Amino acid sequence: MFHPSDIVEVAAGVITRPDGAFLLARRPQGKPYAGYWEFPGGKVNPDEPLLHALRRELLEELGIYVEHAYPWITRTFTYPHATVHLCFYRVVKWRGDPQPCEDQELSWQFANNTRVEPMLPANAPVLRALDLPPIYGITNAAEWGANVALARIECALQKGLRLVQIREKEMARKALHDFTSEAISLAHRHGARVLLNGDVANVDFCREAGADGIHFPSKQLMNLVKRPDIEWCGASCHNAEELFRAQQLCMDFVVLAPVLPTLSHSGSTPLGWQKFAALTHGCPIPVYALGGLHPCDLTTAWDHGGHGIAVMRSIT
Repeated sequence: MFHPSDIVEVAAGVITRPDGAFLLARRPQGKPYAGYWEFPGGKVNPDEPLLHALRRELLEELGIYVEHAYPWITRTFTYPHATVHLCFYRVVKWRGDPQPCEDQELSWQFANNTRVEPMLPANAPVLRALDLPPIYGITNAAEWGANVALARIECALQKGLRLVQIREKEMARKALHDFTSEAISLAHRHGARVLLNGDVANVDFCREAGADGIHFPSKQLMNLVKRPDIEWCGASCHNAEELFRAQQLCMDFVVLAPVLPTLSHSGSTPLGWQKFAALTHGCPIPVYALGGLHPCDLTTAWDHGGHGIAVMRSIT
């Protein structure tokens, strides 16, 4: 068993261009796992702030000055030679052109089309998380009506929405089937993924409808024995216990709510951004903020450790 003092703290940077490409580095000869690709970064010195360590390492390795980086996910991985605790930051603004200052190779890649291998084992699962977009749209046909909801979804897709949850708990089965089919068709035409809310769907229904996965409400999440055999799984969480269960079940992402006051949960006490940040700190899977949010809140979510935001009424 490893003592906490045996764990190597590492700050890693997901250096991301405006087109979505991120930078990978190939470990040079003489280092463990030479020839493997990884996200740039390095060891954190004792008592050194993580962001300071990230800036120092990227200056040493790549010759760049980090100007803006958001805290993201954290993963722990045990290698034969060490256990590492990787604290990932998404680096969105820097000065200088990345250069291989330590004899490493560099390559810009995309999450859905990574062309370099092998990836360092601790970093490989991060690619899947990077394939999740920053906005998660949730349908609201119960309030708007099916036709208006579909029109709003299409408008959002045209503006770049790439992840949709169909959450229509009050819709009759036949109407739900028709609505789901049309929404999935619209989404897939725009290259977007669709998850069906678990209150109204199971794995068989998802496969029959051609959906990409299931989003589990918190009650279902807590009753799950294992992750179902389907490509994408998300879950709704409201507290630390539910977040921990989502991690145990290897959910691809979670939605944490409500962050701000919201009409759909008027009786719930909002978390606020500080509690949201405290709950997401150290989380190994992406977390979307939900509740009373608008697209202009996206950078606030990033500043507080969120992967992005989930929206319903402001979907367009």
